Amino acid sequence: MTTIDLQNPLFATYAVAASLMILKAIGMSWLTVIRMMQEKGGFRSPEDLKKTPLNRAPDPKQLAPNERVERIRRIQMNDLENLPFFLVAAFLFVLTTPTLLHAQLVLYGYVASRLLHFAAYLTGQIHDVRATLWTIGSVILIYMTISVLMAVVG
Repeated sequence: MTTIDLQNPLFATYAVAASLMILKAIGMSWLTVIRMMQEKGGFRSPEDLKKTPLNRAPDPKQLAPNERVERIRRIQMNDLENLPFFLVAAFLFVLTTPTLLHAQLVLYGYVASRLLHFAAYLTGQIHDVRATLWTIGSVILIYMTISVLMAVVG
């Protein structure tokens, strides 16, 4: 039985990978706000047009879509669509007691694919690049999930 504590290298690997992905997702919220402040636009709610110390010159145009802000929002939505599956699949995968190297390759491989996907999306790379990086992460999720099923059934 795998112990679920940070003294267990397998669980520690999961904890590091999960923490990195959670920090990345939280960072996307901050990046969205920073981008909105830089652009002075891309706001979504009518109350955002009230004069405040952070918005000294409100303008109805600030509610119009802003591509630089929307790009960050799309990246964040992509994370929110993928992160919950990773957190669950990776946790269950660690319970199958793979070797430490195997777990590190799989979990950190997923993290690397998501960070590279972020970089590709942020810099406006062609769809094929983003899709390839997304596919790598997706295949890793499928692999972990099938490994869990095989461990339970087999």
